[in-house]
Amino acid sequence: MEKMQCKCGHVNPPGTVLCESCGRSLTEKEQNSKLVDMRYEGTARRSQTYNKTIVDKVWNFFSSVKVGVSLIVVILVAAAIGTILPQEQYVDVPVRNAETIQAYYADVYGSVGRVYHFLGFHDLYNSFWFIILVGMLAISLIVASLDRFVPLYRSLKNQRVLRHASFMNKQRIYAEGNGTEDTLDKAEAKLKELKYNVSRDKNGLLAEKGRFSRWGPYVNHIGLIIFLVGVMLRMMPGFYVDETLWIREGETRAIPEAPGYTLESKNFEMETYNTEEDEVFEEAIERVGTVAKNYQTDVVLYKKPDDSLPGANDLEKIEESAIRVNQPLKFDGYAIYQMDFKLNELKAMTFALTNKETEENLGELTIDLINPKNDYELENGSTVKLLGYYPDFSGFENGEPQTATPLPNNPGFLVEMTTPDTPGGETSFITIQNTVEPLGENQYKLAFQSADTRDVSGLTIRKDRTLPILGLGGLIFMIGVAQGMYFNHRRFWIQQQADGGILLAGHTNKNWFGLKKDLDQVTEYASLPAYRDQQEEIEKQKKEEGEALS
Repeated sequence: MEKMQCKCGHVNPPGTVLCESCGRSLTEKEQNSKLVDMRYEGTARRSQTYNKTIVDKVWNFFSSVKVGVSLIVVILVAAAIGTILPQEQYVDVPVRNAETIQAYYADVYGSVGRVYHFLGFHDLYNSFWFIILVGMLAISLIVASLDRFVPLYRSLKNQRVLRHASFMNKQRIYAEGNGTEDTLDKAEAKLKELKYNVSRDKNGLLAEKGRFSRWGPYVNHIGLIIFLVGVMLRMMPGFYVDETLWIREGETRAIPEAPGYTLESKNFEMETYNTEEDEVFEEAIERVGTVAKNYQTDVVLYKKPDDSLPGANDLEKIEESAIRVNQPLKFDGYAIYQMDFKLNELKAMTFALTNKETEENLGELTIDLINPKNDYELENGSTVKLLGYYPDFSGFENGEPQTATPLPNNPGFLVEMTTPDTPGGETSFITIQNTVEPLGENQYKLAFQSADTRDVSGLTIRKDRTLPILGLGGLIFMIGVAQGMYFNHRRFWIQQQADGGILLAGHTNKNWFGLKKDLDQVTEYASLPAYRDQQEEIEKQKKEEGEALS
């Protein structure tokens, strides 16, 4: 595209609507319009100028406001769909891997679950297409901002005081009439009193204030871009951790996503309100039974030395702490919160090998439900062999016992009992509520004696290095909102003609009432000609024409 030369001799970049020097309209559309378009000061935007190369087409695509809004709508719709079914991290499966997760959605939700999982909605914020959408939105914000910011900044920075009469009389606020010799001097003094920045050139005057408000939308975009960067960094290893750790009393476990750190649970304690000491909770206690007053986990934090050899058990004690609700254990950027608990989980069960007819006791054995042994030796040469262990027995499938989860909620045991009277052994399947003898009636049985229990703490491990970035993005965004909402860019052009006449034009990006209020004070003090609002005249004329047609 060729550059555009104005009648004043100034050469403008391709696509310019108003001459950068004098303000004349350079296109037929602007020449025929009643008011000039001052949105971008009539400057040329790259997206409206070049459309030849692939780079131009990509730039024009991302600079479109429609594209940006469409991306926002698509992201919001995707986020809404992601709430229909539970996300992957909230799914309760025995073993957490891709196959079990996929099977869970298919089994529980049927064909809808299969499609939901196939499209990646089960792990929405980590799915590749959602990350691409967020990245495209960030690119759109950057390109759209640069496409508008650069020409607008260049135009406002190089504003000319003197403007052509056609530029003046096409502004919304316009006046022409007689003036005095000191009109410009008085106008300058009053405008400075009203905190305007005033520039003079020969017989012209330009006054403006609040130019910084024009950058409000672009400050918003910067804040959003920083915020999106923070969101995308959450998908990078080490920036964001939100893991769940179930740990039993007396158990020592590695802390998820915290390499080298180990946590030992010493004790779990729970306190409840009672009606005698806490009368205010009497109604609630009667309604729900118990109300938790405090529950906490007493833990010891260990760390493996940096120079430790692989497989070595040389943990260093870092800290002892009590983790309570809203009182987390904090270390090295991590925070461990008390979020849930399970009381009285089965730890071990004790059985007695007895003769069913005589009730003779041949000895007792205790089965550790977390790490059971295969063989147990009793008195008089009797033995019990554990053929199968099913922590959460859920029934038989094709004659085989099944377990729903690896947790000892409903233990089932397939055992072989050998005694001096039954050297060939007897097989029995034992649960808490029932005993099955699959190979016929047995002479001996395992009779339940007692059970050991322990409490389990549900802890959440969190680490978020993106919070400062998200906070900075949000702060910058709010600054941009205030900048663009509560301030406005006001300008006056006043020119004195050779015959003493005055031309006046005014423009603001919003709040025309405030602009008129300032102009009224200047008009009264400097004896400026009465102005008129040409936009109101146009609307009034359209209304009259509409009424005449009706």
